[in-house]
Amino acid sequence: MAERMDAAALNRFLGTEFTEVAGDFRVEAVTEQGVQVRLRVGPRHLRPGGTVSGPSIFALADVAVYLAILSRIGPVALAVTTGSNVDFMRKPVAGVDLIADCRLLKLGRVLAVGDVLVCSEGDPKPVARAAMTYSIPPRR
Repeated sequence: MAERMDAAALNRFLGTEFTEVAGDFRVEAVTEQGVQVRLRVGPRHLRPGGTVSGPSIFALADVAVYLAILSRIGPVALAVTTGSNVDFMRKPVAGVDLIADCRLLKLGRVLAVGDVLVCSEGDPKPVARAAMTYSIPPRR
């Protein structure tokens, strides 16, 4: 049976396996559908004009799907993104963290597909929507 991970376990995993970016992300909740992840927006996430950069939004969506998968299958560090599509819909609210709500649409033996809505904290209008496909390495 797969080892399920709660928010605390996922945050510990980020802290030990991805030390260089662990401070940027925090799992807020593990849900029936997936996870909710926060991007702690700081100066390094901004582009000229003071808005959050596209690569930072992409990273949030990618991390959210990755962590949603791990919440179901356990700490598999080598699961990797194989496909992605991001629609940037509006400028994020300045100076506010971003929240990603990820819903796993499929979790198979070798592929997982997730859908992510990214919003500025406190604003229900999506900043971006992402679809991500992941390859899951075979269990030994």
